[in-house]
Amino acid sequence: MKSDIEIAQAARMLPIVEVAKSIGLGEEDLELYGKYKAKISQPTWERIKDRPDGKLVLVTAITPTAAGEGKTTTSVGLGMALNKIGKKAIIALREPSLGPSFGVKGGAAGGGYAQVLPMEDINLHFTGDIHAVSTAHNLLAAMLDNSLHQGNPLNIDPRQVVLRRVMDLNERALRNIVVGLGGRVNGVPRESGFDISVASEVMACLCLASDLMDLKERFKRIVVAYTYDGQPVTAGDLQAAGAMTLIMKDAIKPNLVQTLENTPAFIHGGPFANIAHGCNSVMATQMGLKLGDYMVTEAGFGADLGAEKFLDLKCRFSGMKPDAVVMVATIRALKNHGGVAREDLNKPNLEALKIGFSNLEKHLENMKLYGLPTVVALNEFPTDTQEEIDYVITRCAAMGVEVALSQVWARGSEGGIDLAKKVVKAAETPSTFKLLYELDLPIKEKINLICTQIYGARNVQYNKAVNTMIDKLETLGYGDLPICIAKTQFSLSDDPNLKGRPVDFDVTIRDIRLSAGAGFIVVLTGEIMTMPGLGKTPAAQKIDILPSGEIIGLF
Repeated sequence: MKSDIEIAQAARMLPIVEVAKSIGLGEEDLELYGKYKAKISQPTWERIKDRPDGKLVLVTAITPTAAGEGKTTTSVGLGMALNKIGKKAIIALREPSLGPSFGVKGGAAGGGYAQVLPMEDINLHFTGDIHAVSTAHNLLAAMLDNSLHQGNPLNIDPRQVVLRRVMDLNERALRNIVVGLGGRVNGVPRESGFDISVASEVMACLCLASDLMDLKERFKRIVVAYTYDGQPVTAGDLQAAGAMTLIMKDAIKPNLVQTLENTPAFIHGGPFANIAHGCNSVMATQMGLKLGDYMVTEAGFGADLGAEKFLDLKCRFSGMKPDAVVMVATIRALKNHGGVAREDLNKPNLEALKIGFSNLEKHLENMKLYGLPTVVALNEFPTDTQEEIDYVITRCAAMGVEVALSQVWARGSEGGIDLAKKVVKAAETPSTFKLLYELDLPIKEKINLICTQIYGARNVQYNKAVNTMIDKLETLGYGDLPICIAKTQFSLSDDPNLKGRPVDFDVTIRDIRLSAGAGFIVVLTGEIMTMPGLGKTPAAQKIDILPSGEIIGLF
């Protein structure tokens, strides 16, 4: 069986100018990054922004498991299949971070015969957007520490500096550090640390901005510290926003590439799916809506994290509304939620499937809360039995949800035709989309709604420090911001060990942070790492380049 990279390297790519022509873009709309990658110029958006929107399809999934679900692969395969049945479809995905590419997860360009190309470039640096995010963020950090060193004119309390530095690699040794050592000329000593670049608020701002000037205004609002008397200090106060925006002037332009079957794909922005909202950029999604009949995009992790944030954050800020949702699942993953160990997932086990189905059931109920028509994409494996498949179809039908068997990993667009047809039917079904909460609710009430309605929690617990911070944010005028909850992706609860559909559990809020530039409040539960570490055998050990220039070992 060929690996993903072998399939990708054997593919016949079209010059990106030809891919662009298929969606009505000319060479004047493109800024070329070689033969197969391009950025879309800002004047292009001004030219097309008043066109009617196509249909927006959100691809999400059940709670992730070690068995894998295939959300990105499904997104790519669905886009190709929609084109196969005569619809002009465009895909929009996040950019992969180098940290996971060299760590455990591998790349994020799909898999098998449902990939975006050039796969190696996309997973390794791409057009440099994430490096620009890192540089803009670290410029802000440098200007903050310089202000402290140069007499501290803003009266910043060094103990209340909340901005850390970032890098686009997994590096646990830098999670907690001390800066400013070595004497007076080297700055003011204080504790700090590093986050991974995709967890930077700069990345979240990039992905929610409507244009370059909106990005600059968001940068101005980023809170980097607090004064001795408790007032916020922003990037605007440091006069850093202009230079940061200059660094991002090219990164803000959406990137255009293609799939294995030459379907156009925008890959732009990659905010961390916990500490931020985990969606590609608003600009890329909106551009695809103007240029295609169907815009297929995805959100990070399971629907409790990714879809909730896509809907309550990205759609709220942009005014977009999904016409249909695709919920990705596998029988293997559902059996894992039913208590089956990974090594036994290939064995038939209808009883475990019945238990594990409760996870899919909860996610489907949540989509009904938002009033969105949903199709289940059941990624097929050779070990799935007909009895198991029939059980999922029957249970979903009882909920009024259609199931499409998907084979896009093995067959490309041909394996997704049934899914594409059912998605078209769902997208043409009238819906009553509504957000989960209104912004004028108190912060705790918004948190409680997400935890009880989406996760299924019984109660939410707050410690004294969190209560104090909530009071502070409301006093400072930030109480009307939406909520971005960071929690484990491996459970509907905040305990990664609780599989399936947990009941009678409480969610404990351990910290709360302000992302004023992005425009939301981050609520942390459990042990969420904003700087991952490498595993015992990092993927980087298997990745190499040959004298011919051929890359090997990449997923």
